[in-house]
Amino acid sequence: METTASAPEILPYDPAYKEAFRRLNHEWINKYFELENLDNQILDNPESYILARGGQILFARYQGEIVGTCALLKVTDSCYELGKMAVTEKAQGLKIGQYLCQAAIAEAKALGATILELYSHRSLQPALHVYRKLGFREVSCPPSGYKRSDIKMELDLNAA
Repeated sequence: METTASAPEILPYDPAYKEAFRRLNHEWINKYFELENLDNQILDNPESYILARGGQILFARYQGEIVGTCALLKVTDSCYELGKMAVTEKAQGLKIGQYLCQAAIAEAKALGATILELYSHRSLQPALHVYRKLGFREVSCPPSGYKRSDIKMELDLNAA
């Protein structure tokens, strides 16, 4: 990958990208944590776990290659969760995650959401920096279904 960053193309879900969704998420989760049963359920069946429930999946294509992804999981009609955010290691530092987050925020607003929430881990400082930069604020963190989640953040989409 070139070190000169240009904006990636942000694409909606297409079945042709299903394996990239799985691969990108496996890559980052296995690097920092371990895959959990819920990960595999969602990554193996994104159409039924995310799309059929009113969510969306976005992809970042940079220099002709899918290098990042994220999902919007519908929590309620007014709340979506930003999840399954992953950027391949060779594309890190190119602001791919920031572009994906900005696209996800715009998509959540278009879906009628007023709150966008996410769960993460305090050790993932580069990601947390991006989230804070985009206006996410830390809130109380209830159990999320993942052992690796120790921080919850929310973005008020009416204020963003």
